[in-house]
Amino acid sequence: MDRTERFYRICQLLEGRRAVSRQELLDDLGISPATFKRDLEYLRDRLHAPIAWDRRARGYRFEASNPDAPPFSLPGLWFSASEVHALLTMHHLLDKLQPGLLSPHIEPLRVRIQTLLDQGDHSPEEVQKRIRLLNLGSRPVEPRFFEIISSAVLSRRRLKIRYYVRQRDQQSSRLISPQRLVHYRENWYLDGWCHERAALRCFAVESIRHAELVDKRAKTVSERTLKKALGAGYGIFSGEKTHTAKLRFTPERARWVSSEAWHSRQQGHYDSEGYYLLEFPYADQRELIMDILRHGPHVEVVSPASLRRAVQQQLEETLAHY
Repeated sequence: MDRTERFYRICQLLEGRRAVSRQELLDDLGISPATFKRDLEYLRDRLHAPIAWDRRARGYRFEASNPDAPPFSLPGLWFSASEVHALLTMHHLLDKLQPGLLSPHIEPLRVRIQTLLDQGDHSPEEVQKRIRLLNLGSRPVEPRFFEIISSAVLSRRRLKIRYYVRQRDQQSSRLISPQRLVHYRENWYLDGWCHERAALRCFAVESIRHAELVDKRAKTVSERTLKKALGAGYGIFSGEKTHTAKLRFTPERARWVSSEAWHSRQQGHYDSEGYYLLEFPYADQRELIMDILRHGPHVEVVSPASLRRAVQQQLEETLAHY
């Protein structure tokens, strides 16, 4: 067994028993006296385990300095693959968070995660070196604007922004009531009520060229309305009026796609020929088309016809460059 398993076994043997002899521990763990000594020192010094030697009983036991204190338990040392990924992802995201109002709240969490990683079998440096999190496609955000935006979100104040629309290569001024910040595919987005459009909109934070607080209470939109307007479609693009995409993947690609999450309301099944049919709602087809194209000849848009034509047009325009 590795060191983490030994730590848990030692604590398991000491729980609920008056004392456990040194030889009993060595036999159960199958380790040398020198290894046991190192484990004992680590448990006492690093994890603050109250393990004491009972001379009268000639064995080790947990020593309770305060009878009302809860029994000692090890912190989260044993991480499953998903837990390691979650911790590293959180640690990475905290490193990537823009400086701003969130910093005082985030820093204690960062320290706690670092402590958890410190207490594992391997150092955080070793874990992060051996388990890589690759982040592609992230777009930098102006820190001072992120600070203003995060402040407006939490203090429930309106924002006056100058927003750059890439499709038209133009900037426009907006008065918005921010609702929430969203981190999606390595980038930040701001869901807010646009007072000019009298509707909910999703703004890419890196496209906000200027932001200033307005001394007026933000309009509050219910979570139900937010979900209906912004959560019904596919990806980051919103829209209440949805269509149903039906995609057909080759048997080769189906081995991967059948395990992927494309949408919270997706439905998928294999047909008699081994092809995988995937259905889900979407409102705006832009992001969906990009995801379809990355599968190349291994996917066919069955319906709707409008989505099929749009993908075909993209392929024809791409082919024209070759």
